[in-house]
Amino acid sequence: MPQVVFTENLKRHVDCASAKVEGRTVNEVLGKVFENNPRLERYVLDDQGALRKHMLVFVDGSPAKDRIRLSDPVSDSSEVFVMQALSGG
Repeated sequence: MPQVVFTENLKRHVDCASAKVEGRTVNEVLGKVFENNPRLERYVLDDQGALRKHMLVFVDGSPAKDRIRLSDPVSDSSEVFVMQALSGG
């Protein structure tokens, strides 16, 4: 099963433990995580279900390409890494 991992920085703002969940796309695996954590879903996704501008998702080390439908494929051995984009100087 794909592993969904959240950064420590994100964990400071919202409860989000790493999890192994079933799914074949980023949307499916995040949906499984969000089933038990609606607050996290509101933090990561906008009201249309797209990735918020301040969030990034990587699949096996590569940035997810589809920020709207989250249709990037994942395999059983994939790591889906979710992080909050940081800016400043």
